[in-house]
Amino acid sequence: MFDPGVAVRKELAALHQTVHGGQGWKLKDIEDFSHNLNPLGPPEDIAEIMASAAAGVGHYPDDSCSGLKNVISAAYGVRAENITVGAGSSDIIRNFPHTFVSAGETVVIPTPSFAEYSHQCRIAGADVRHMTLEPDNDFRIDRESLSSLIPAAKAVYICNPNNPTGRVEPRNKILDVAKECLDQGTMLFLDETLLELVPNHDEVSCVRYVDEYPNMVVAGSLTKSFAIPGIRIGFGFASADTVAEMDKVRMTWNVGQVEQTVAAVLMGERMDYVEKAARLMAAESSTMNRRLSEVGFSDGNVSDSFFYFRSVEHLGAKASEVNQIMQKNGVSLRDCSSFGSPYEKYVRYSVKDRQRNELFIAAAESAVRALRR
Repeated sequence: MFDPGVAVRKELAALHQTVHGGQGWKLKDIEDFSHNLNPLGPPEDIAEIMASAAAGVGHYPDDSCSGLKNVISAAYGVRAENITVGAGSSDIIRNFPHTFVSAGETVVIPTPSFAEYSHQCRIAGADVRHMTLEPDNDFRIDRESLSSLIPAAKAVYICNPNNPTGRVEPRNKILDVAKECLDQGTMLFLDETLLELVPNHDEVSCVRYVDEYPNMVVAGSLTKSFAIPGIRIGFGFASADTVAEMDKVRMTWNVGQVEQTVAAVLMGERMDYVEKAARLMAAESSTMNRRLSEVGFSDGNVSDSFFYFRSVEHLGAKASEVNQIMQKNGVSLRDCSSFGSPYEKYVRYSVKDRQRNELFIAAAESAVRALRR
């Protein structure tokens, strides 16, 4: 038990660990729809790729990740000096406020959105101000509301597509925010970790604009794209000066030799694997959405992305209760109550291939029948 006589930083006093999806692996015989990973799973030869790095584990990894940065540079069309590499995008998320935000400064974060943004900002001592994404606006960013908050903010966060809502904001809207932030001396953290699994993501991504907007940091990772959350590989894109500042707070040797090898192979040779998954989910999404509407589980437009954020209030139950019933039928989804009490009747679920989607639909239909008795 912690000794209350030992002083800790005041920022930690009311801080709790964040809650995330993707916990279905802990349950027996459950198909996990709570995460938003590539449904094809890790590449079949991932073990062989990892083993190919074995010869290099007897020495410290390249702290600069120079070889990997060259691969990323070629894949994304930016200079190597525009890239910082981390142990998952969570590492980039951590480094950003510790580089740019001082205790007491204000950051603006939409809600609901990825919990790590607020968590890391609070650790840095920031004053977190949430901008509520309203259901009446389809959970999209309201530019007028955001503009009113930017002048007082040291940093603004945008997740695109947003997690958990699945909404994708167009590039021109994001760059308009970046320009407004630049004019006000405000940093913009743009999380595109989920974007590569969205068709035509190149028309949305802002990675190639980081030199034009030196206040913008764009985060990405291989976690979702290649379904390898157990291998921590993330990266950030920014102006060379911004990268240099972020590297000052980056933990030395934060990316191991195995991770660097895996990332170089996947990004250099296997991006078609990600594109295949994006096409698959795009083709299945409308069918899955229509079928779930027909059985009375959820209703609404086809998602911008490959996962859905839906209210289950019409079923007369909280998300946790719906999830318990679904699990009895072999399926797990994301109970979104961890995003805050307004979302205790919202669930998030991903799109997979036809066979597993049918399993989800059958479980959803059973849940509807059980709750309407």
